[in-house]
Amino acid sequence: MTMDHAPDRFVPVVDLSEGHTPHGRAAVAAAIGRACERSGFYVVVGHGVPQDLVRRMHEVTRAFFALPDAEKDRVAHRPGVSGYRRLGGTTAHSIDRPSPPDLCEAFAVHVTGDLDAAERARLGDRWATWTLANVWPERPPGFRETWQAYLAAVRELAADLMRLSALALGLDEEFFADKFDHDGSSLAANHYYPQPRPPLPGQLRRGPHTDFGALTVLHQEDGRGGLQVADRDGRWRDVAAVPGGFVVNIGDLMALWTGGRWVSTMHRVVNPPPGDASSRLSIPFFYLPNHDAVVEPPHSLGTAGTGRPAASVTAGPWMSGKLRKLFAAS
Repeated sequence: MTMDHAPDRFVPVVDLSEGHTPHGRAAVAAAIGRACERSGFYVVVGHGVPQDLVRRMHEVTRAFFALPDAEKDRVAHRPGVSGYRRLGGTTAHSIDRPSPPDLCEAFAVHVTGDLDAAERARLGDRWATWTLANVWPERPPGFRETWQAYLAAVRELAADLMRLSALALGLDEEFFADKFDHDGSSLAANHYYPQPRPPLPGQLRRGPHTDFGALTVLHQEDGRGGLQVADRDGRWRDVAAVPGGFVVNIGDLMALWTGGRWVSTMHRVVNPPPGDASSRLSIPFFYLPNHDAVVEPPHSLGTAGTGRPAASVTAGPWMSGKLRKLFAAS
């Protein structure tokens, strides 16, 4: 059986290795469905992503952030290019909450970032990050190769989680496949550096927000807390790192796709206690639909019992609007 055996657990653990038979796969899908109805968050283990690859990913990424600022700035985010940001944005702005900038630096690449300029130009406006060219640092050695291997592995995992999600919703397993066959997904690393000075009032490592794509697959370091999820009563709950696991959460577009029966949940990354000089690294993969995918629930899910017509958006313009809010002042 899956490890989703504690009905009151807000962020359950689901063992994907139990899904190798039709019965097991149905049980895994059901566990994912329960989690997405309750909190929109779950942790996967038994996922098949090699632990050595995860370890190498963290090693090269920490080595990159340890480089001098001047060297990191050589691959800085700039018009037409995705890369390093000294300021990781102001995440709370994406939900129209006033906030100081988040206390982190970041590096990001996109599935589409190595396409030629003409192909990328067809993917949206300048706020659409998936239209940007990837820029890769020369140091540390093996950075690009490791990131590309990790990106391929978590992208494959996310695609399978979407198939399981379709089963959980009573849909054909391949229901989402043609909505992600030229996806604009991105892989990022957030370095939450030590805080020698007290933060500004209301300033966090990552402000409260919901993700706005389909799925986020996050690896966070063992023993380095900080991620919190809001429950339905507005209480913040810690999400501990599970050794060998990935934290998965659905975003706003996935909630819309389900007619509201699955929830895209507010989360944040809090500051360390005063006097704690540790840093934290998290590596989220954002699985984003095709920029021209129409996101609307199938008729079987459309009203989620509300009796109201289902909402419908085109993924690219909708996500671009969120990104504009997040990074406009960066």
